Amino acid sequence: MTIAVTAVSGQLGGAIARNLMASAKGETIIGLARTPAKARDLGIEIRAGDYGQPAQLRTSLEGVDTLLLVSGMDAPDARIQQHRNVIDAAKSAGVRKIVYTSVQGAEEGTSFSPVIQSNRQTEADVRDSGLDWVIGRNGIYIEPDVEYIDSYRAKGEIANSASNGKCGYTTRSELAHAYAALVTTDDLNGQTFDLNGAPITQAELTRHLNIAFGTDLTYRAMSSEEFIADRTTELGDFIGPIIGGIYDGICKGTYDRPGDFEAVTGRPHQTWDDFFSSLAK
Repeated sequence: MTIAVTAVSGQLGGAIARNLMASAKGETIIGLARTPAKARDLGIEIRAGDYGQPAQLRTSLEGVDTLLLVSGMDAPDARIQQHRNVIDAAKSAGVRKIVYTSVQGAEEGTSFSPVIQSNRQTEADVRDSGLDWVIGRNGIYIEPDVEYIDSYRAKGEIANSASNGKCGYTTRSELAHAYAALVTTDDLNGQTFDLNGAPITQAELTRHLNIAFGTDLTYRAMSSEEFIADRTTELGDFIGPIIGGIYDGICKGTYDRPGDFEAVTGRPHQTWDDFFSSLAK
């Protein structure tokens, strides 16, 4: 069987490809990237995979049995058609199965909702493709909070609009493990799975960071408007409101769910004690 993973020059696509390479039992793993040169270090065949180039995608998917489609990062209205280009190319090339990396989130009521709506449309397009399919809905990555530790340390606090809401975070490495199972296990076909760890509050996240990094951070709740303005100032008019919308969703309880990680992989999601302990070593 030949498995193709899109967006392998990105963090999630690359992590999935590496997991599949390490766990392969005779499968051939190839990668697709918009700029193939950026993914040559993976050590597998890399083909051109620009979501905006339908003819290129059809050529690159020739001979592929199963396709792992990593959700694009473009504006919500643009990514729907881009994903359709990939799905149509897969059908034309004779791909048998598509696995799609979707995301959890509130479909209405936050500034992240347009992104969620675009993902739900792609989910519908995948289900309607006539191919075998599986959909994963990712929890929120916890790595950005780890990568932001120096900024948190400088401010002495974590401040956002999540308030007391719980978030079922996840990590790219755990997602890579889950998607490797979804790609290679046909018993899970035709289903949609929430992929996240145990939900935690921002106060609990703060405690984990303090233990891992020896900091003395506190958590402070902000209003939605204040936090969106803060993120927009730092990250710009596109990303800022999206981040604000994610935290509004946490506050609303959107990400407070047990998840299906063990049903997919056969083991529980890594605990947050274990994850943060590994950072402290």
